[in-house]
Amino acid sequence: MTCCCRKGCDEFFNDGVARRDARRYRRKGLDGNARRIVELVQGRGVEGKTVLEVGGGIGAIQLELLQAGVARTVNVELSPAYDPYAAELLHTNGLDARADRRLLDFAERAEELAPADVVVLHRVICCYPDYETLVGAAADHARDQLLLTFPRDAWWTRLGIGTVNRLQRLRRNAFRVYLHTPAAILEVASVRGLEIVTRERGRLWELVSFERPRSRT
Repeated sequence: MTCCCRKGCDEFFNDGVARRDARRYRRKGLDGNARRIVELVQGRGVEGKTVLEVGGGIGAIQLELLQAGVARTVNVELSPAYDPYAAELLHTNGLDARADRRLLDFAERAEELAPADVVVLHRVICCYPDYETLVGAAADHARDQLLLTFPRDAWWTRLGIGTVNRLQRLRRNAFRVYLHTPAAILEVASVRGLEIVTRERGRLWELVSFERPRSRT
């Protein structure tokens, strides 16, 4: 499947967005769901672990996890706009050697990346039309934990997403936001042997943490 949002992502997630995200992180730190993701990973133990984040933007979650003791992180992005800001944050914190960034469509080219102990998709599923391939590839790459956030299925989120997409059409931008059915998203990961251990619903976003059951002796 060829990602129909690639050109639109480059236009939507541009230098202005990346610069704003970096400035906001320096001033305020992680947003609520991102902070919760870090807490859930830390609760499982981080020492020596690897993290793969799909669509991590400036790499704020990875930065926090590296500082907490994660051994190495890899970020996969569709838009190149975030790279200079992510590189600056890593360099400022002396973490360049423990982080890698790749520019590719993870759903199409997941086989090019090694599995990781922890896989994170934070506010990414709603940016991709083929959630089954994306979430399936993420679940297959998660040795221990998979953490997802996606829009809550409610009338106000449907209204908001519809408004965003109408504006995108008026601007002749190909990028669209998708409200995939939460149950269908979760099923993709569950059939790959992952178990839901945390599901939290906010007003706009859901956060779900999966774990792969450890072998019983």
